[in-house]
Amino acid sequence: MSTPEPLDRLLQERQADRLPSVAAAVVRKGEQVWANAVGTADYDAQLEATPDTQYRIGSITKTFTATAIMQLRDEGKLDLDDRLEQHLGGIANGTPTIRRMLSHFSGLQREAGDMFVDGESPDEERLLALMTEVEFALEPAQGHHYSNLAFALLGQVVARESGMPYTQYVDERIIGPLGLTRTTWTPQGTKAQGYLVDEYARTVWKEPETDLAATTPAGQLWSTVEDLGRWATFLARGADGVLDASTIEQMWFPHAMFMPDNWVLAWGLGLMLAPHEGAIYGGHGGAMAGHLAAVYIDRKTEVGAAALTNSGTRANMDLFAMQLAAKAKEVWPEPIEPWRPEEEPPADVRALLGRWWSEGNEFIFHWERGSLQAKIAGSPAGRGETTFERDGDGWRASAGRERGERLRIEGEQMVWAGYAFTRAQEPFKA
Repeated sequence: MSTPEPLDRLLQERQADRLPSVAAAVVRKGEQVWANAVGTADYDAQLEATPDTQYRIGSITKTFTATAIMQLRDEGKLDLDDRLEQHLGGIANGTPTIRRMLSHFSGLQREAGDMFVDGESPDEERLLALMTEVEFALEPAQGHHYSNLAFALLGQVVARESGMPYTQYVDERIIGPLGLTRTTWTPQGTKAQGYLVDEYARTVWKEPETDLAATTPAGQLWSTVEDLGRWATFLARGADGVLDASTIEQMWFPHAMFMPDNWVLAWGLGLMLAPHEGAIYGGHGGAMAGHLAAVYIDRKTEVGAAALTNSGTRANMDLFAMQLAAKAKEVWPEPIEPWRPEEEPPADVRALLGRWWSEGNEFIFHWERGSLQAKIAGSPAGRGETTFERDGDGWRASAGRERGERLRIEGEQMVWAGYAFTRAQEPFKA
């Protein structure tokens, strides 16, 4: 295996750009392949950062809240299209749906009052009372609008529907089962002191460690890059007893675009989705006073990275985590699998293989690795492919184009998604 010197170099360059410390880790197919830290975690204590140093991870906490919501959905305790008021009875302005709250598509105002102005976090009673005076910055589904308030309220839903405090639920149902022993609600063990780096004097101020109280589900957690690496793998594939892979896949589906005219960032169900160097990375960034954080993973390759710093500015940990993951793909490239001939497909499959035509377009049906597949001839990668599974006496698209639609055989033609497929190009029936 290649040495991780390019990753070390990226880490050193990032910290040298006026950050007290930076810790980072890379995972590949469920294994940590690299972790390192550079700089000082606490200047007063003369404490150097390590991969086991705890940093505040801010809004990465939202991915834990989203996981809790999806668990409750899978258990039948809620539906994503339920309105908030169906689970928090009597709440004012409780019309946003859970799905829209998860994807920052509800229009709810960003914060729970002035907590980041006066430094006072609301308790549960105050949080719910704030809903009588809440503003909708946008109409629901009009556009993306980030809302910490929405996730604070989703935490209340978790508590109500599970019958236990939100933090206890996340500890027992998510953090514990995944073995995230260094992910906690308050700092434990070696931690990084948060700082604000003066832009002009090159000095630092200490930042406070605010308890978010009832807004905990939006950003309270502390963690390490090693724990976040394990969390990244979970976000890519799920885990038995926590969330199935099929539910994880639903969380990755884009629901809201940050900028509709430019695919720079999107939101799934609690996940930020960002394109970088030809791949889509899912995860989340985080920001709290004196701390910036990020964890992202490419679900197709299961290569991801976590990055943490004890600076509240300048860091852009989101981009840095994706840069680390992209560099890791260069350091440890995917092996090239040699082609080998496959077993003869079943006779009924053999009869379907080759060229078919529909709507004047040519489709190629082929058999590969035990599955029937189709592709629009000449289409760009990712646009025209389909994989089928058997469905009674026919087939059903299980992935790709027209997913979920049935393919049936009718004599010399096929019918798929309501369109005829013939061996020769033909016009529509008159």
